[in-house]
Amino acid sequence: MKHFTTLAATLGAALLVAACGGNDGLRFSSMVSFGDSLSDVGTYKVGDVATAGGGKYTVNGITVDDPNNPASKNWTERVAAQLGLPAPCSAQTGLAGAGFLIPTAGPIAAVFHSRCFNYAQGGARVTLPVGPSNVANPDAASKALGQLTVPVMTQIQNHLGIVKQFSGTELVTVFAGANDVLQLLDELSLAATAAGNTAFATSLIGQLAAGATDPATAAQAIGLAFQTTAASGADMNTIVGAAVTAAATQAGNAAVGDPAVYGPMVVTAQAAGEAAGADYAALHGGDLVVAMGTAGAELANATRTQIVAKGAKFVAVLTLPDLSLTPASKAQSLETQGLIHLMVTTFNTQLRAGLANTAHVKIIDIYASINDQVANKSTYGLTNVDGAACDLTKTALEKVLLCTKDTLIAGDVSHYMFADTGGHPTPYELKIISEVVISDLTAAGWL
Repeated sequence: MKHFTTLAATLGAALLVAACGGNDGLRFSSMVSFGDSLSDVGTYKVGDVATAGGGKYTVNGITVDDPNNPASKNWTERVAAQLGLPAPCSAQTGLAGAGFLIPTAGPIAAVFHSRCFNYAQGGARVTLPVGPSNVANPDAASKALGQLTVPVMTQIQNHLGIVKQFSGTELVTVFAGANDVLQLLDELSLAATAAGNTAFATSLIGQLAAGATDPATAAQAIGLAFQTTAASGADMNTIVGAAVTAAATQAGNAAVGDPAVYGPMVVTAQAAGEAAGADYAALHGGDLVVAMGTAGAELANATRTQIVAKGAKFVAVLTLPDLSLTPASKAQSLETQGLIHLMVTTFNTQLRAGLANTAHVKIIDIYASINDQVANKSTYGLTNVDGAACDLTKTALEKVLLCTKDTLIAGDVSHYMFADTGGHPTPYELKIISEVVISDLTAAGWL
């Protein structure tokens, strides 16, 4: 088990070597990072996000780096500082949404910054372009925010478009996969909800039409009323009301307009809908596991063929943390928690298998580290590994990207693990992650 004190001692030794003028401290010329929100240093710190004081996926706005209350620095910033490298800056900035503080503000044009090599973006997936909070998602918050979510594969190609080849003196970091889990779960939830809604409608329409003189004709009329009202964006109570009204006007079916008659029908239809949704999720949960295995293999292949094969000699690949341990996941059913766990472990298994015996690659097991921290929080100085430090009801959009020192829950949250229920780290946890990275790179002989 890696203890916090051991990490601190290892880090101290590495710094001592650098301070004494050792060549190891001068090995790297720069730091290049590919990934998602866990490595993003400010892709979306523009427009409304900047105005709201956000920009990083942690507690923003802490400027003084106190050991007991670390500053709002990403782990990549801390590692770069320890290695004496320039502070990472975002290779691309911008937002594609309509705006949320000023809804008519519109998108902020994406801009590339030629001397910045942190390509990580919140919402980015391994290969697919639409990740969480991308405008292609159906929810209003995504439309308002509009994260760019440029996938890791494209991030790598964007860098190669500038440098053609890695020099071999960069420290390259790769950390991704979480958004594949989240987006796949969201898509499964939407599809399961749709299946449940269809089953609900079928059951209700059939029951409402059964007492009519001509059930088939009645079902057509009731179905039309249901669909038309649903298409207008009405809530379910209004939709049901329209269906009941249509049913009660059918020949021989006036009694169905009585709440005592149609009420139990609605309850039966709801049960049918819930069962259908659950069945759909259970049937297709395995598809998500397969998709995560594919994503892990793709990330490994890209690391081999587009990073190492292009000249990189120091590539740190971080495993995906167990997202089933986040507060949001723990609020789900045991079946859903198990699915998330399997998705993560399948991704990591394929990532490891694809990078087995690959020269110039060091796998940093953040998965194991986070698990150990959760099991032994006091060893790491953590006070809470179950809740979230940020109160996102205080933000303009309920997004950790907008969390600041002024939008925290009451009490001392400086040593919490999670900034939000989705599992983004607090500044203190990001500090621990940076120490894990430094420790492992030292053990690998890279420092």
